[in-house]
Order: sequence, then structure tokens, then C-alpha cells
Amino acid sequence: MFTGIVEELGEVVDLRRQGDSAVLAVRGPRAGADAVHGTSVAVNGVCLTVTGREGEIITFDVMAETLRRSSLGALAVGHRVNLERAMAATDRFGGHIVQGHVDGAAAILARTPHPGWEVVRIGLPASLARYVVEKGSITVDGVSLTVSAVGADVFEVSLIPTTLALTTLGTKQPGDLVNLEVDVIAKYVERLLETSGAAATTGGLR
Repeated sequence: MFTGIVEELGEVVDLRRQGDSAVLAVRGPRAGADAVHGTSVAVNGVCLTVTGREGEIITFDVMAETLRRSSLGALAVGHRVNLERAMAATDRFGGHIVQGHVDGAAAILARTPHPGWEVVRIGLPASLARYVVEKGSITVDGVSLTVSAVGADVFEVSLIPTTLALTTLGTKQPGDLVNLEVDVIAKYVERLLETSGAAATTGGLR
């Protein structure tokens, strides 16, 4: 599990396609410092399992489902990525519950700068719209953010200078894709309501 508090900006050093999957190599001095085979690291919000490490470089296998649902397949050598190691049980919970299970990717639509902060407008896929509410939590490229405004097919987040300086969201431009993960609690509530409603209709589970 993660909290959406990015630890460092890593750099893609290799992305090799292998059929419908890929092997991704990232330079991340902090994220890789204690990485061993099987360690979980969020890369632009996608939970990946470390398969190897050489110094500051950590490698991951990326399966077809991940490439299809996220923007990782569009990465290239030299691209910067947000990195976060899995949360330790003794850590402070700085963001919100982030699984690293990306629900979809969407494009940045606009950036509006203000003195000391910036508003970023992002497309909202129809399949995710019901989970996004104003003042609720959302993960964008692995960054835990608060929704500052929401419409039928768009939402906005307001970024402080620290987020702009220390994550990829500071440099992404309109047209660039970002990974989205909605609040998992909303999905569980929806499922509970669906099953309780079905049980009430049928008189119980069958």
C-alpha cells in the first residue's frame, strides 16, 4: 500500500518491449536504496514489483494489463517518473489510501498558473466519474491530491509549489497522459450497496 506522497523523481534508463509486456529500468537512488527482489514500488502511481537492482537502477516486469490501463507504455529513455516505496507499518499516513492499481489514464487539458500555485484540469473518463467528488481524494501519476472542482467529464486539482517542483506534474503539459486511481473506499461502498440491494430484492445471496 502507498500514500501518494512521492519520494523522488526517477529517470527511465530502459524500456524493452517483450511481446505484449515490457521490462522497465529506472534510476532511483532513494527508492532503490533498500530494494530487493519482490519489493513494491509505485512508478507514476502504478504498483510494480522489483525484479532486479544494480546500484541505483531498479528493474520491473510490466504486464500487458498494466500497459493497457496506464501510461507506462508511453515512457521513453530520459523521462522522469514519480517514485514511492510501499508504506511501512510505522510510517505516518501523509496522503490517502493508494493501492497502486491504476483505474485508467486521462489527458491533461489545461494549466492555469496563479501566484504560488497552479490549477490543472484533467479529463475524467466516464467509467470513473461517479467516484470523483469535490474535496475528495484522487491519485494522479502517483500523487495524492484533493479534487478542487469536478464536472461531468473533467476535474481540477490545485498544485502547491512543492508538488510542482518535486513531481512530474510540474512539467506535464496539455495533451500529456496521467494515470488515475480513484478512492478505493468509494468503490467498496458502491459494491456494498449493490450487493445489499440485490440481497434485499432476492431475499438473500444465492
